[in-house]
Amino acid sequence: MTPPDAPAATADPAPMPDATVTDPDAVSAPPRRGPAAAVRKYARILRVSLVERMTYRADFLIGTVLRFLPLITTILLWRAIYEGAGRDNLAGYKYREMIAYLLLTNISRMFSSMPGLAAGIAREVREGTLKRYLIQPVDMIGYLLSYRVAHKLAYITMSFLPYGLLFYICRGYFDGFPGPATMLAYLASLVLAFLVGFYFEAAVGMVGFWFLEVTSLLYIVMTLNFFISGHMLPLDLLPQPWAGILKALPFQYMAYFPAVVFLRKVTGWELASHLLLELAWAVGFMLLCRALYRMGLRRYSAYGG
Repeated sequence: MTPPDAPAATADPAPMPDATVTDPDAVSAPPRRGPAAAVRKYARILRVSLVERMTYRADFLIGTVLRFLPLITTILLWRAIYEGAGRDNLAGYKYREMIAYLLLTNISRMFSSMPGLAAGIAREVREGTLKRYLIQPVDMIGYLLSYRVAHKLAYITMSFLPYGLLFYICRGYFDGFPGPATMLAYLASLVLAFLVGFYFEAAVGMVGFWFLEVTSLLYIVMTLNFFISGHMLPLDLLPQPWAGILKALPFQYMAYFPAVVFLRKVTGWELASHLLLELAWAVGFMLLCRALYRMGLRRYSAYGG
């Protein structure tokens, strides 16, 4: 189970480039290699996937609006918590900041959540459809990354107006926009949150090479991730040492960290060091994902046409 952060991507990715070559000149021409050719190939996959994803633009729009309904309950719940505590400040968060934080975590998860990615990889391994990546000059991870970028572009484009309206209505919870430097850091944290989320879930999906059924495992991991990423509440509210432990893990960068950057609770050298650490986690998960993929392919076998 993946928390419903965004409309789930379809189980079957966009059509892959056809391996059949009909141009006689192309048959005799050697395949193009090198970084430039790879960039063109995956840019073309992204463009095709974006066209396919935009087919579901109404689904994205309706799904975004429906996801706003639980926010009403959340706002009322936190108001009751503050009134019940008889305090205006909980762990450094005033009531306005708390609501602003919870609104911002929806933006964070819009980038970092990858509905269906891990389950899709495990299913491709189990059903043998993974072989299509092996008989064509397309890297599976690169293909899925291009597809997810297209999915996010389509989703963010279609949800921009509803979210813009929501944040305008809730503008009283914010202290205005942060400065250009903080906004730049915020955008960087969101892009890195996407990479951390993608490679983490892809790495989790690689367990399909070793286990036939991974649904229960994915449910546990994704549900746990939903909580420890700080989507439900700021990690600062947890008692020590739990808050310190969770802030040392990479999951905070999927929801908590971008939100506190926007709220200017992390500044200066601490902000820069956390961005570098987030980049390091993204690279680490990418290397882990690649390593698991290579190890898994040594165990993988598929038969038939």
